[in-house]
Amino acid sequence: MTSPIRSIFDALDPGDALGEVLFGLIMALTWTVGSRLVMHEEGIEVRDLVVATLGCNAAWAIIDAVLFVLGTSFYKSRRLRLFRHIKAARNEATALAVLAEEFPIEDTPFSGKTADAEALYRSLLALTARAEPRKALLTRNDILAATGIGILVFATAIPAVIPFFLIADAELALRVSNLVLIALLFITGYAWASFSGGRPLYAGLTMTGLGLVLVLIAVALGG
Repeated sequence: MTSPIRSIFDALDPGDALGEVLFGLIMALTWTVGSRLVMHEEGIEVRDLVVATLGCNAAWAIIDAVLFVLGTSFYKSRRLRLFRHIKAARNEATALAVLAEEFPIEDTPFSGKTADAEALYRSLLALTARAEPRKALLTRNDILAATGIGILVFATAIPAVIPFFLIADAELALRVSNLVLIALLFITGYAWASFSGGRPLYAGLTMTGLGLVLVLIAVALGG
């Protein structure tokens, strides 16, 4: 029997999951780096920093989950609209043109022949002709995926606050927290390459560098 946690993350695409982890890490790192600047100028209470870091990621976890639901609803409604356009097409050529516009293969990472593309669109048209429209409703998997997104974004803040419970020196704990988050950026990039077939070491270093640049931009802009 599948556990509830397993069901949640099975419903979430690995690319989406890693993207949310990256987002959560950048949010937490932005907060802790910004707090370090404040600590030097005004001083800061460790409890306030822990609560603020968890609260920031919790808020964005909810926001990101809601945005995922809205995006999924939009996508399904758009697909339903496309289906109806194809059904209402005056002739086969018009319907094929609609499909070609919606599903272009020029930008795909493989080269396809014109005849193969036309065969693909004709197959989709034949499938559409036999199908009936359904309401664009959210499914259980959509809700599970949104829940998984919320959990991932919030969970990335937990490693950021653990050092404050283990290290008495607040500034040292903050340094360790930042190092942990930077290490997790590298691990996220490494995992991303493992799923996508890229070079793990290169992807890890790239993700770390990109994450740090985004954090610096956010801090500089007051984020």
